[in-house]
Amino acid sequence: MEVGVLAIQGDFAEHIAVLSNLGVTAREVRLPKHLDSLEGLIIPGGESTTLSRLMTIYNLREPVAEMAAQGRAVWGTCAGMIMLSQEITENDPVPLGVMDIGVQRNAFGRQVDSFEQTLDVSALGSDPYHAIFIRAPLIIRVGEEVDVLCALDADRPVAVQQGNLMATSFHPELTNDYRFHSYFLGLAGGNGNSPVSRNGAS
Repeated sequence: MEVGVLAIQGDFAEHIAVLSNLGVTAREVRLPKHLDSLEGLIIPGGESTTLSRLMTIYNLREPVAEMAAQGRAVWGTCAGMIMLSQEITENDPVPLGVMDIGVQRNAFGRQVDSFEQTLDVSALGSDPYHAIFIRAPLIIRVGEEVDVLCALDADRPVAVQQGNLMATSFHPELTNDYRFHSYFLGLAGGNGNSPVSRNGAS
């Protein structure tokens, strides 16, 4: 299978490295034509306003939204989650509106307020997941068809799934735990939704 990583801004290289470690062909996506034949797309973390403007400049907004509408898997991490959302609490950036969630940008504060948190994610198995939050957004509204994969507490979901779409507030690509990437590959049709160990082995 071949999965794309939006490579116009942010930490796309880290996602590509994880996919490569999982034995998946990863394609850098910078133009609409790079989406052709992909089974999944990851929109990485970065600076959401810049990411949104570059997606407009490179005419990627409509093709990515169409990819999601076609049922192909799309995953947004941090700024990528902001882009997938239906609405955000600020006026800028303008999200793609493909996922029925509301998001607050920089909900936990500035860069110095970044933190790490152990989470229970039943979809990934019984082992806890160590998540890294960097200027993280927060999901403040969840639509009826959206499943919460994990949360900081009852009122603060930080990972969600809506069919073929997934979004996380944190940065799985910055850890050695590949289970979220493996789960996403399952959405893309690669290896089911079975979790893997921290180094990618089943």
